[in-house]
Amino acid sequence: MGSTPKKRLGRGLAALIGEDTSEEAVVQDVRTLRHMPIDLLKASPNNPRKSFAETDLDDLSKSIREKGLLQPIVVRPIANGEYEIVAGERRWRAAQRAGVHDVPVLIRDLTDGEALEIALIENIQRSDLNPLEEARAYGLLLEQFSYTQQQLADSIGKSRSHIANTLRLMNLPEAVRAEIEQGRLTAGHARALVATDSPAELAAQIIKLGLSVREAENLAREASAPRKPKVKAEKDADTRALEKLVSEAIGLKLEITHKGDGSGTLLITYKTLDQLEDVCRRLQS
Repeated sequence: MGSTPKKRLGRGLAALIGEDTSEEAVVQDVRTLRHMPIDLLKASPNNPRKSFAETDLDDLSKSIREKGLLQPIVVRPIANGEYEIVAGERRWRAAQRAGVHDVPVLIRDLTDGEALEIALIENIQRSDLNPLEEARAYGLLLEQFSYTQQQLADSIGKSRSHIANTLRLMNLPEAVRAEIEQGRLTAGHARALVATDSPAELAAQIIKLGLSVREAENLAREASAPRKPKVKAEKDADTRALEKLVSEAIGLKLEITHKGDGSGTLLITYKTLDQLEDVCRRLQS
């Protein structure tokens, strides 16, 4: 791949997807508006939106059965007399469920790159993408159209920090990403996990306990905090004196450890089997 910057889309998104209300744009829409068999329309493999809620599709298909498809689907011509959907795949799916045979379309003559960019921006601006679909869309725009994060933020009306934090979600383990896509973790939960050493374990705790985003942030903060080394308690003078007395009596190193409940341990260290046998004889006698 060469170093020449990729050309970004120059025309307005509103004009390209049929939302420009200027006189010139309306005339263009009238010229390109068609009703065509729904079977001629094909979904784009580059649509960043991969999941469509069944309840949303059912509600929309019911509305289409009652009132028709009011907003045209934006398409571009491809091979064999077919058309690829650039914007409006959800409406297309719902129309199929409603049993509609012909749908209104706006035909746009677009390159592969232009179609991809429109699909990404249209979904980011208007659709309820899950956080990972949004992250993938940002990644494609940055990679294929040479956006900087600031240019991307300006284009879609988001802050640069939002872009950066969303992109970081792609660094999470696959198991955590699956929980995000299935809706068990929100974007806020996921962002709290990105900088931790054990995101999968923390994600499981968040889901099991039903933690809020604030609680998840506190959990992640605690997990990431450096652990303070245990400080060995200083022995009192009586214990040290007793250790010395018994150690001299048996001729071996000895350590006494007291517990708070009055119990404790007596540790005798030997270096040879002869020393062990000598201690055993002393204890027996």
